[in-house]
Amino acid sequence: MYFSTATLLSQVSEIAQQLRLLTQVDVQQHWQAFNRMQPIAVNERGHIAWAGGKEILKLRQKIIVPTELRGYPLTGLSLRLVLSWWAEAAQIYINHQFVQAGDLFDSYTRILLSSSVQPGDEFEVELQLVSPGHDRGALVSAFCWYEVSDSSEIDPVLMADQLEILGIILAPEPHLPNLEPSLISLEEILTIISAYILPQDLTEFENSLLQLRQTLDSIIPQLPSYQINLLGHAHLDLAWLWPITETWIAAQKTFESVLQLQTDFPELIFCHSSPILYEWIEQHRPDLFIQIQNNVQQGIWEIAAGLWVEPELNIINGESIVRQVLYGQRYVLEKMGQLSTVAWLPDTFGFCWQLPQIFQQGGIDYFITQKLRWNDTTKFPYGLFQWQGLDGTKIISFMTALIGERVEPVKMFKAAVEWKTQTGLNQSLWLPGVGDHGGGPTRDMLEITRRWNQSAIFPGFKFQTVTDYLKEVLNHPPATLPLWKDELYLEFHRGCYTTHADQKRFNRQAETLLYEAELFASIATLVAGCVYPQTEIETAWKQVLFNQFHDILPGSAINSVYQQANQDWETAITKANNILQQSFDAIAHSIPLPPPPQANAQPILIFNSLNWSRSEVVAVPIPNSDIPWEIYDTQGIAQPSQVRGEKSENPQLLFLVKNVPSVGYQVYWLGRKQAETLETSSEIPYMSAPIPHYTESIAEKNQFVNSYQLEPEKISFDNGILRVIVDTETGNLEQVFDIINQRNIFKPGQGNQLQAFQDSGQYWDGWNIDPNYQQYPLTSPQLESIKWIEQGPIVWRLRIIKRFNQSEFCQDYILEQDSPLLKIETTVDWQERHILIKAAFPLTLAADTASYEIPCGVIQRSTNPQTEPEKAKWEVPAIHWADISTSDYGISLLNDSKYGYDAQSDQLRLTLLRGSTWPDPEADLGWHQFSYAVYPHAGDWKPAKTVQKGYEFNRPLRVKVYPDQVSVGSSLETQSYLKTTGKMPVPQSFLELGSEQLILIAFKQSETQPQQWILRCYESQGEETILKFNNSLGLTIDYAVNLLEQPHETTTSISPWKIASFALSCMKENC
Repeated sequence: MYFSTATLLSQVSEIAQQLRLLTQVDVQQHWQAFNRMQPIAVNERGHIAWAGGKEILKLRQKIIVPTELRGYPLTGLSLRLVLSWWAEAAQIYINHQFVQAGDLFDSYTRILLSSSVQPGDEFEVELQLVSPGHDRGALVSAFCWYEVSDSSEIDPVLMADQLEILGIILAPEPHLPNLEPSLISLEEILTIISAYILPQDLTEFENSLLQLRQTLDSIIPQLPSYQINLLGHAHLDLAWLWPITETWIAAQKTFESVLQLQTDFPELIFCHSSPILYEWIEQHRPDLFIQIQNNVQQGIWEIAAGLWVEPELNIINGESIVRQVLYGQRYVLEKMGQLSTVAWLPDTFGFCWQLPQIFQQGGIDYFITQKLRWNDTTKFPYGLFQWQGLDGTKIISFMTALIGERVEPVKMFKAAVEWKTQTGLNQSLWLPGVGDHGGGPTRDMLEITRRWNQSAIFPGFKFQTVTDYLKEVLNHPPATLPLWKDELYLEFHRGCYTTHADQKRFNRQAETLLYEAELFASIATLVAGCVYPQTEIETAWKQVLFNQFHDILPGSAINSVYQQANQDWETAITKANNILQQSFDAIAHSIPLPPPPQANAQPILIFNSLNWSRSEVVAVPIPNSDIPWEIYDTQGIAQPSQVRGEKSENPQLLFLVKNVPSVGYQVYWLGRKQAETLETSSEIPYMSAPIPHYTESIAEKNQFVNSYQLEPEKISFDNGILRVIVDTETGNLEQVFDIINQRNIFKPGQGNQLQAFQDSGQYWDGWNIDPNYQQYPLTSPQLESIKWIEQGPIVWRLRIIKRFNQSEFCQDYILEQDSPLLKIETTVDWQERHILIKAAFPLTLAADTASYEIPCGVIQRSTNPQTEPEKAKWEVPAIHWADISTSDYGISLLNDSKYGYDAQSDQLRLTLLRGSTWPDPEADLGWHQFSYAVYPHAGDWKPAKTVQKGYEFNRPLRVKVYPDQVSVGSSLETQSYLKTTGKMPVPQSFLELGSEQLILIAFKQSETQPQQWILRCYESQGEETILKFNNSLGLTIDYAVNLLEQPHETTTSISPWKIASFALSCMKENC
């Protein structure tokens, strides 16, 4: 007899569908408008759709139980009403009694109407649905599902599931000669069943089902085996389409539900992340917390909580990621008695290349996500693989099944077969549980699991922790795991580098201030005997870490989330700044100063938080500009200076500070000017309205300024390093000329061109930039005025004001004495919707790759993409800078709070602003302040020290001016005055690392040993170096530590891209 697998599979599918029709009936067509008898239209997708914008739809229908469906009797069967919807809120009433509510996330239910129906039973069903604010609503499906309650009897739907699963398993196995006789028998039985799925002899039909089951019993052991493991899960966004306060309630309800279900279903194993949620439960529901601890000890509650929250991991800096791990792991170790070996990050929008190293140093063995399944261009090739980080560290990485799934055997086996095809593994992991807004596994899911395990012919489902699952499959891997050596770039949600620019700016400010606060608080403790404010610093850090959650910092939450987040940002920033200022005061009081150059001169302390010597223009506040002021060095020599804001309420004196040492200070004096005359600069008006039109006289030669009127439509000025030429018709940079290297860097007239594009039509509006935005260019912002604000000799500032629709751009082109940077300080009143603005810099050089700073590292990405994955990276993240260089020359584009870039071989662009309207209709409306800078240089980014320039641009020198007598705040527990005697060197360095390749990212008190200090740095050039630690604090290196501050193999040789931490002790008596 000729046998065809394809024919059998077709027959299997057809019979399975016929079997389902015996106990399942679609009732979607029978809904009526509430209080009206007319039916509701069903669209071509089978949905009942209605208008968006939180519109209410009320539906009703009466369900009457028939005697039979297609000849199959229904008496005694249970009946469930199965509904799914897309609605912001759903309320379900049965016989006028409220039975269940749902929302966008809890959007499916199987409501038990009767455990044993009789023909003629009636059920009145009423629905009230509220459409989403951003989208049309839909009742997606509605059907009645009759089930056989006795597990000893054959349920047609269960048999249909098993037939479909058989087809799924057979489909990729076309040649199974040993199975052919059994499959022929199966085909014959299916033919018999097909004849009986009609209102005929029920006994014969049931006998045929029994024969089918017996045949399947003989076939299944010969099939490729599959084991599907289950792990209950409840993805809970800390904030998204609901306020933060609602998250705590959702967490409480979720954990209560899971704990009750674990009592009723002891086989249930549940997994959850985010120590911050456990901390809240501990503080507000200690009874629940104790139960969770007990279940953790029993092994039925897995703590997958290696990070404090599930954060954004492209645009936070390296130390922020370290703190996510440090605080997360310390909490679970203290409260649960174990470290979490899992980084559970199912929903984060991409993963930077340094994560393998950070995770491994934080006691994490496994990295888990499913987000790359969302890619819009390519399919990520691996399910289980080793991810090799930038420094060479490897971590086992697991691409799980999708989260928020139900227990649906057919779907689960289909995923298992795909998993085996991809990985060679016959063991898969499924994550049942309502998610996003919490929820977790439902009673119905667990009942379906039990029913399957009791009745199914195929192997049953087994609950298992993800850690045990991975250990099990890795004990017998099918082959060498594939290796991934790159970032894990999400080909989706590219707008999250830019949306809600206020969050990006807050984040950058907070990261900077917390680094500096810890650094100088540590120094103040060591040199002035202050009490280290560890609790205050940890509290501020945790506020920042919370706001780095993957739906807050990326800009993808509702408006009320940002109202709360902004308060928390400001609280953390204020706290860090207070600690920093108090630390400066304490340190200042411990510094013996040289004699002042004149009576009543005020000491100026300039603090450098970076671990290399630097020179920079600073601004010193002066009491008033009516009195001529002068800056003097410690030898009493007057320094060149320039008044800023002569007639303003807050005048300043600008001057160039030279050679402030590594993590140290320099001292100057503010005194009366000895001469009779004082050159002043123009007042700085804020962006004014109306804005005066520019005139051709604005660039007249000034005796202090290297500025020239070239022709009516051009302005030129220089600082001896760069010459800037501005086109007065457009306000763009006509040219920037590198005087030192004698090179033009821009294509004529196109530097800093503000390019606008229509950016609309994306469902995930706040998340996604339109992939085709470049096909929809808009008219660029138009110039309204140009005027000089400052004209040297320290700072040159030319103000350009442009208008775009209802928005206004104020940009200052700034050159500073001895600086190789052209800074562009920007203030925007942004009023646009669905518009994307980029600053474009077409270059006079070209390269095949561009370099971008990532957390604690640098990555090269193609500017001439050839492969589909390369083409998908048309908008990419960076921290402080991006750079295009050849071997002999390059240009870096720095920023102080922007993260989205794109590059071509001869162009860099920085994304400035977007105008999304969902989920926050007010996203980015209003005022923005940010800066970026152009840095042309010889060689590539390494010899040009672009890494250092990026840090300097973001962490300027700190200036403190003291009157004759100053007291220190009581919180530092010291009272003293600045001394003008003594022999401490001025300037002074507190810490030096001895290598230009090393970047200091933390100096803090140990978490567990108050007399020990932790120093952390990373190698920034991709080349091995040596730590040559030197300090004036009396510290010595005890040993190296990992990121959890546990002893580690000690070496001062630091390999490329290595993040290295050391425990230090003070040997001085007063430590």
